[in-house]
Amino acid sequence: MSAEPATTQDPGPPSPDPSIAALSFDEAFAELRAVVSELEAGGLSLEDTIARTERAVALQRHCEKLLGEAELRVRQLVSRPSGGLEARDIAPDEATEG
Repeated sequence: MSAEPATTQDPGPPSPDPSIAALSFDEAFAELRAVVSELEAGGLSLEDTIARTERAVALQRHCEKLLGEAELRVRQLVSRPSGGLEARDIAPDEATEG
């Protein structure tokens, strides 16, 4: 009789928190700074430390996503015949390297 090892599935990245997904970059970054300050100050229970760390990671990922989208928009600026620049809205999978 052979014992089969228990299998665990990697749940992958956590689903985005709707309260974070609705934040602008400035709002998310300000909250991230506040959470980091709380963590650096210490004095939190283990549960609070874990919860704030998880929120900080989610906020960081959201900020990185928004920055990536902004970078794509900047890279997709194209020259107009009149000499100005025009931004084209594109999806990340449509981006091309200049």
